[in-house]
Amino acid sequence: MSGGTTALRMPLEIAERVLALAEPGTELQVTVMREQSLMSRFARSAPTQATEIDDTEVEILVVRDGHSALASTNRLDDDALRDTARRADAAARASARSGAGNHPGLAQPGATPPSGADGFDAETALLDPARAGAALARAFDVAAEHGVEAFGVWTAGAVRTAIAATSGLRLDEEVTDAFMKVICRDPDGRSGFASATATGAGAIDPDAVARRAARKVGGEPAAELGPGEYPVVLEPAAVGVLLDFLGSLAHNGLSHVEGRGALSGRLGTTVAAPSIDLRDDGADPATLPRRFDFEGTPKQRVGLIEGGVATGVVHDLRSAALAGDGTRSSGHATQPGGSPYGPSPTNLVLAGGDAADIDVLIAPIERGIYVTRLWYVNPVREKETLLTGMTREGTFLIEDGVIAGPLKDVRFTDSILRLLSATQALTADRQLVSEGEFYGRRFAHGVVCPALRANGFRITGATR
Repeated sequence: MSGGTTALRMPLEIAERVLALAEPGTELQVTVMREQSLMSRFARSAPTQATEIDDTEVEILVVRDGHSALASTNRLDDDALRDTARRADAAARASARSGAGNHPGLAQPGATPPSGADGFDAETALLDPARAGAALARAFDVAAEHGVEAFGVWTAGAVRTAIAATSGLRLDEEVTDAFMKVICRDPDGRSGFASATATGAGAIDPDAVARRAARKVGGEPAAELGPGEYPVVLEPAAVGVLLDFLGSLAHNGLSHVEGRGALSGRLGTTVAAPSIDLRDDGADPATLPRRFDFEGTPKQRVGLIEGGVATGVVHDLRSAALAGDGTRSSGHATQPGGSPYGPSPTNLVLAGGDAADIDVLIAPIERGIYVTRLWYVNPVREKETLLTGMTREGTFLIEDGVIAGPLKDVRFTDSILRLLSATQALTADRQLVSEGEFYGRRFAHGVVCPALRANGFRITGATR
């Protein structure tokens, strides 16, 4: 944690102080993030852990001869800040000895961040522990009503990010987020999952989340499904995982220009069903809105797949420079100076369809599988967007247009783009889905998506 009264200073003030302390002539960007958050974990319908964070982190990026280096600290005294700047500068100088690099330099001031939705909720920023306690108590009561136990997490946070650079760039933004996940489990180990994500904690209904999870705990023994290709209905939680992977495998501007991306050489071609319209939009109020990225570039709305046709990838400063032909950053850097893994879409939005609800998706299926969520997912062949993983906590057999009963979880191995090409219908309603358990910097992001039906989901085995 940051110590002393310096922790109360505004992040932009701290960033300005670093610029004043730096060696003259150094090209640098200072990014200051203050996180204040609460997290409450629970298991077997009892609280197990409660944490409160109030921490300020300073990241200093130095650019020399096309090479960048980053150093960070959460000490805010002048000596620590000066030393952090020197460490970043020393690393940049060492890299520059190898010859000219490809970093294009710092973002310039002038472009105005989009004025879309406000990602800040004042009530959530109060971080009242009583709200967490009430949410857990409600989940426990609902679980007891259904004869199951509740496991999961509730969290809310406020993060203020300020950027100041020797280029003259000055930006400051505060955002909030809230998340609740409930897993209900019966004495025989059968379980169901539900979650909710929002900018404001008041938008999350703990009762509704817990009831959705409890209703998925099947009372009868789970059937088994052998390997094969089955019609599938995927809940938004499962769709969101697939789209998040698609963002990194297909829409990452760095892998795209280097020829490693799944859409390299495929922009302008059909890659999904005509019903698939996917974009990244940091100003969309349905997402967790943000105005600029970690390089200080305003976030742009980017069409990724339109009417099933691949139309775009996202860029940070470095990938845009490598792309050439006047390509500019779209505001998708995930760390100061750009991540070595490249830029990433963090406000994905998939358009909904015409299906009134999930029952409409299920109705045409004679024999298939219903999937609540996916777990332990990993890429197999990135250029094919081929993944393998498992279903989890709410997998059911569909027969003759209805849910026939629970299924044992299965392993799948399938391509995201193949599934999107096989998509037949989408619900009109959409959900913001995310994974809100933070094990490092709190950077809340998610995917807005509907449930979907596809005419084939490739099951490759059982899970144990």
